[in-house]
Amino acid sequence: MFPVLFSLCLVGITHVALADNARKCSYPGPLDNGEIHITDLNYLSVINFSCNNGFVLEGPTSSQCQVDGSWSARLPECEPVICPPPLVSEFGALSYRKIESGDQFVFQETISFSCLLPLALFGSETATCQADGSWTALPECKSVECPPPEPMEHGFINFALRGTFHYQDTVSYGCYPPYTMDEASESRCEKTGTWSNKPTCKAPCNIPVERATVLYNGQKINVEKIKSLQHAETIWFFCKSKTEKCSYKISTQCIDGELSVPGCFEEVSRFMSWFKKDPADMSPCGN
Repeated sequence: MFPVLFSLCLVGITHVALADNARKCSYPGPLDNGEIHITDLNYLSVINFSCNNGFVLEGPTSSQCQVDGSWSARLPECEPVICPPPLVSEFGALSYRKIESGDQFVFQETISFSCLLPLALFGSETATCQADGSWTALPECKSVECPPPEPMEHGFINFALRGTFHYQDTVSYGCYPPYTMDEASESRCEKTGTWSNKPTCKAPCNIPVERATVLYNGQKINVEKIKSLQHAETIWFFCKSKTEKCSYKISTQCIDGELSVPGCFEEVSRFMSWFKKDPADMSPCGN
């Protein structure tokens, strides 16, 4: 009996000696896209591993600190969740494009969609792989028709003879002279079933004075030689200073048939022009 007790004592002493000589383990991390749950780093302590939302643990879930200061298991990896390919027919109207490289669709990866014309895409143009392995809502491709474009006053529509207009179909407009267009001359069938715009033909302007020298296209010219101004064209009238022997220019623009004469301009009759100097021939004020 004494030898048995002596052996047990030796085992106990050996265990205590090993415990006294055991080293702490070093911090094993970091764990990318995951967490290491640690109470302490002493001998026989156990640490646990977990991954962030959207990632899956590949490897051991825990590890124990050993007497030599090493861990019993290697550090695991947190791999992103993989989504299956979107449920889109290979030959269907809706198609998607992978933005990032690689063969798999992983957590937080986004793909973009498009529809075969003349179908229009409704819903989000992109979808994202979610943490549960599913995709955010996928869009749909729908047929869209626009009504025939309305006729325009003083103008015409090119290629407006077809019976049906689908999404992204376009028509172009033109104006009969001397009317002009100062906006986009093309209109597109939108996914709302309406046309993107309806241009209008703008009227020219007559200059409401009979005698005046104006600045037009960078040259001084008598208004009698200007038949009319097109929409958005600008001319400058010369006005005489009331305090000095000089003149200054005031601009006015033709806006859809309307042209206002600056209030400072004074029209002089042919008879009085013999006695009064034309402001256009006077020295500019401020020189």
